[in-house]
Amino acid sequence: MMTPQGESAACGGPRPLMLYAHGTTTDSKYNLADIARTDADNEGAGEGLSVAAMYAAHGYIVAASNYAGYAGSDLPYHPYLNADQQSADMIDALHAARVMLNGDGSAAATRENGKLFITGYSQGGFVALATHRALQAAGVKVTASAPGSGPYALAATADAVIAGEVSLGSTLFTTMVVTGYQHAYKNVYRKPAEFFEAAYAPDIEHVLPSAQPLDTLFSQRKLPSTHLFSSTPPAARFASMTPPAAPLLTPPGSTPPALTPLFAAGFGDANLVRNAYRRALLEDAAANPDGAFPDASASLAPADTPLHPLRQAFKRNDLRNWVPKAPVLLCGGGSDPMVFFFNARIEQAYWRGANVPAGLTSVLDVDSSATGPDDPFASVKQGFANAKASIARQAIAGGATDGGASAVLRSYHGGLVAGSCMIVARAFFANF
Repeated sequence: MMTPQGESAACGGPRPLMLYAHGTTTDSKYNLADIARTDADNEGAGEGLSVAAMYAAHGYIVAASNYAGYAGSDLPYHPYLNADQQSADMIDALHAARVMLNGDGSAAATRENGKLFITGYSQGGFVALATHRALQAAGVKVTASAPGSGPYALAATADAVIAGEVSLGSTLFTTMVVTGYQHAYKNVYRKPAEFFEAAYAPDIEHVLPSAQPLDTLFSQRKLPSTHLFSSTPPAARFASMTPPAAPLLTPPGSTPPALTPLFAAGFGDANLVRNAYRRALLEDAAANPDGAFPDASASLAPADTPLHPLRQAFKRNDLRNWVPKAPVLLCGGGSDPMVFFFNARIEQAYWRGANVPAGLTSVLDVDSSATGPDDPFASVKQGFANAKASIARQAIAGGATDGGASAVLRSYHGGLVAGSCMIVARAFFANF
């Protein structure tokens, strides 16, 4: 927990309480709270310092969770993108913060003012929205939430990846989500070698999260760095998806064509996922398609009755099954190579189809042009454009031959958009 302190008026009197959910990490020692330790063994310090500077220093009481499976937790795995478990982690953090705020400790001098905000980025964006849903279901009033770049339409995201739209970092995310769902639901595979190729299956359930750096895991061949799928189609009918020649999603949200080369990088001969398992997923998706991928329907909801256990798990954790009663702003970047921006657009389209009151929910693409002189986020969009151009110029000066596109791609999700969405969330919450 972080509490604002100081002589400024923004630090005195009752303060709003904010729940913050952190992003994906493969570091099992990740500790968001230990911001005093900025050494290489504590990757969480950087995010913790950003949260302190962006929110606590501006008057918010911040409560955050390190998640089960990390930093002192004795759970032998991480329940990655498990909406029920991860929202429970956050609600536990909320309860713990309120015990401290109402107790006799040093935090007791700081009091809540009755406002409760929720934010988070990437995995944390998903967790933030799942937490909003869980608190609303429990009758706890949420003032507003501002998730950033989360895979809210999780079943559609999974179907996109399975269909060949292989996102940046997919070998890591796939390993964490599949082993996590196996621990939780016991039916994703009978043994790891059913899903994972033989080169990776023996140790895969204990690889992530890890105390070892990713480069070490790659060099030891515990994981492939990019090859999620085989470059050999699992069946002739799926050749056009191995890899796809163009993005497959139609409106309301489309994947930028510029990401097509990224998809191709996800295929090769050191692939993580067995072709037979991918084929079974593709066949189930063809027979029981998602309502938003690849062809958007009127419902925009996940498939009614997916038959494959893994697709059932993705549907179980998809966030297209509720309508918020408090304001929500979904922030992200339109060309995100790691968590596709169509998640925000699909979630918003689903809410509109469910008759959410006009203006209660909104979507912001920080990688878009200002809409006019009254655009409240014009400065954020301009700052994003300037930062992106600066990265490209530096890459070109260093000898890049692609105009800096690869450098921008690497910095896009975890650097450029993450910082912008933090600024956006704080500005959004200032309205309430």
